[in-house]
Amino acid sequence: MQGSTQEPAPRVTEHGGGVWALRVPIPDNPLGHTLVHVLDTDRGPVLVDTGWDDPDSWTELTAGLDALGLSVRDVHGVVITHHHPDHHGLSGRVREESGAWIAMHAADTAVVRRTREAEPGTWLDYLAHKLAAVGAPEDHLAPLRAARAPGRTRTLPGLRAALPDREIVPGELLDLAGRRLRAIWTPGHTPGHVCLHLEEEHPARRPGHGRLFSGDHLLPGITPHIGLYEDPDDATETDPLGDYLDSLERIGRLGVAEVLPAHQHSFTDAAGRVRELLDHHEERLTGLLGLLATPLTPWQLAVRMEWNRPWDQIPYGSRNIAVSEAEAHVRRLVKLGRAEAVPGTEPVAYVAV
Repeated sequence: MQGSTQEPAPRVTEHGGGVWALRVPIPDNPLGHTLVHVLDTDRGPVLVDTGWDDPDSWTELTAGLDALGLSVRDVHGVVITHHHPDHHGLSGRVREESGAWIAMHAADTAVVRRTREAEPGTWLDYLAHKLAAVGAPEDHLAPLRAARAPGRTRTLPGLRAALPDREIVPGELLDLAGRRLRAIWTPGHTPGHVCLHLEEEHPARRPGHGRLFSGDHLLPGITPHIGLYEDPDDATETDPLGDYLDSLERIGRLGVAEVLPAHQHSFTDAAGRVRELLDHHEERLTGLLGLLATPLTPWQLAVRMEWNRPWDQIPYGSRNIAVSEAEAHVRRLVKLGRAEAVPGTEPVAYVAV
């Protein structure tokens, strides 16, 4: 029996109207790659996101630009949808090579600045304390404490991410010569996540209002991670899931002709995908209420929640992400008055009301 042969995915996808997508790999990650979009402007190409700071990623980014007859030195600006390293990682190197400006929403710029200014071990200390407070067992905390050893924290991504030069202001057009690109604040995945609405007729004249660079906010087949906003110095109880659901509804009302996300592939029917995601989170909240018929810590809740694989097969780092997602959902239930903390429990347990 002969094995099937598949054509490799193209390095560059042309979307028409002076927009292209470059596949930039993410090392050791099931997502595979980030779609870095190139937007032609009268002052030169502008990148929407840049990809992970890794030699192979840089090679693919530069090769993709070369396939378009461009060099990194031609890049005029970089617009960042959010601060995560698979989006913002290579921004600093692009700026060094080209002199390009970098733009980001102020809330995510604050995260980048805080991360750069903190001692490398601050994040690990914060995470260990936070996980202990929500019921993580000692065998899960031990590797975090070991990683705190001198010299090891320098391997954490994002410690030296580039500080932006410009602020993305929600509702305003970005200063891009010859293009109409409007910033839409869509917090949830991060506090400063933005989508970017290209308010121009679709090049194929598809019905709808322009195109949307959606970052991680709206993806065709993945539900983006919605966890707690991490800030070791801020005790404010934010509601990331509530932010995300509100942002989804705002995007759904735009009526765009096509969505250009940062992962997977472009798609139409943004409103339909928004409805699917809203329904998904409502079903998940309802399911969690059933689990909270008896008091559970966020860790215990995460262990019982449905994921894409059994809990004992979820990698260590992904368990931390899962627990943060469980916390965000519990916090949403508390905000809605559908769950509450059980007085006197330590670590804190929650129960449906």
